[in-house]
Amino acid sequence: MSTTTYPVRVDGALDDRLNRWLWLVKWILVIPHLLVLAVLWIAFGVLSLVAFFAILFTGRYPRWIFDFNVGVMRWTWRVQFYAYGALGTDRYPPFTLHDLPSYPAHLEVAYPEHLSRGLVLVKWWLLAIPHYIVVGFFVGGGTWFATRADDRVAVWGSGLIGLLVVVAAIVLLFTGSYPRSIFDLVLGMNRWALRVAAYAGLMVDQYPPFRLDMGGDDPGTTTLHQPPAGLRDAVPMSPSPPPDPAARISVGRTIALIVGVMVTLASVAGLAVGGALAGLDQGRRDSAGFITTDKVTMRTTGYALASEDFAIETGTASVPRRWFGDARVRVESIDGTPVFIGLARATDVRRYLAGVEYTTVRVIGPNSTRYDDHTGIAPAESPSSLMIWRTQASGPGEQSITWPIENGDWTLVVMAEDGSSDVAVRADVGATAPVLQWLGIAILASAGVFFVLGLALAVLAVVRRPNLGPSTLTTTSSSRSN
Repeated sequence: MSTTTYPVRVDGALDDRLNRWLWLVKWILVIPHLLVLAVLWIAFGVLSLVAFFAILFTGRYPRWIFDFNVGVMRWTWRVQFYAYGALGTDRYPPFTLHDLPSYPAHLEVAYPEHLSRGLVLVKWWLLAIPHYIVVGFFVGGGTWFATRADDRVAVWGSGLIGLLVVVAAIVLLFTGSYPRSIFDLVLGMNRWALRVAAYAGLMVDQYPPFRLDMGGDDPGTTTLHQPPAGLRDAVPMSPSPPPDPAARISVGRTIALIVGVMVTLASVAGLAVGGALAGLDQGRRDSAGFITTDKVTMRTTGYALASEDFAIETGTASVPRRWFGDARVRVESIDGTPVFIGLARATDVRRYLAGVEYTTVRVIGPNSTRYDDHTGIAPAESPSSLMIWRTQASGPGEQSITWPIENGDWTLVVMAEDGSSDVAVRADVGATAPVLQWLGIAILASAGVFFVLGLALAVLAVVRRPNLGPSTLTTTSSSRSN
């Protein structure tokens, strides 16, 4: 056993009998925990930032933040011990930040009375880099246990811990027992990762040891609530206390927790939408005020390129037409041939192109464009001679049309100015969309307010004031009399 102590203790007791099949569905069973933890880890990050400045200026980690952040890590460790971080128990993890002696997974961190104000600036990013490399090998590209996939290949991203847990699960499925050697190794790697998490979370100044302390009972730390190992024979040990009923979450607080989680997750989606709108408004708007797409190349061997019919319905009493602004299309011939572009009612375009060889542009994408070709002959008239166009432009070089977005069924047509075949152009589309900026601001502001409210509700639902019961009062009185 190691004689070097570390103020982070991680324990896990392997169940004597594990269900052979339950591990196949635990990924479903832990979804409620994952939703709650997603919110709690957001709070963990925010409060860690507060703790950073507190340590920097005072040298102390605020105790209530410390207890909350340790509780989040403890909750996470119980869920991972139950699920695919270890599969060490079939007992469903409790919804609480507090330690439950009756549960087989435990995490404790000794509260530091003083922390270095200098180390807080570098330990979480610079000094921890060697450990990040090791932990990355243990947990892989995912967080504890994850997979990722694209259109062609699935990639395992859980690292060595995930691979070993899968091996243990397969052995359990066929033999009914969990290999103890794998369990001890998995616990050692999880223990290493959690020590690094506590160090990076600014909870300890002691550098995590480069040591794989294997086994369910942590051999590399002191027991935080028991005498040192050498004194255990001399000091009588009281039996483990029964589960604390106060550690359970009441019905009302459970409802508050669920509401807080749902509001927070919905607000995160709102922040993402608002951020995307703000990014679109700021990143894609050109000097003329148009939010513009990238240029796309389109071509046909026929006599015209036509868009699909598009219907516009704007200008209701509740949504003024001015909110939509103007639209713009720009085209430029690839080979320098003078080009024509026009916008007209869909019925007029269909009559003009009836019996003409042309191409309808179905889908425009960054990598490919899909077309529908129509057989026929050359048009009877050049496009510029017609009176059907709502707006039109023609000539050499880049041609542009701009029009206020208005109701109707419309079609865009691009042709050679003289009506000849083999049309090839580069084109982009833009719109002023004046409402976009205010919409993004409104969504960001409202989502931000609900994010704070939901996060506060979720945190308050799981944070409980210390229980100053009779046992605590008796202990206090005894200590005073001594």
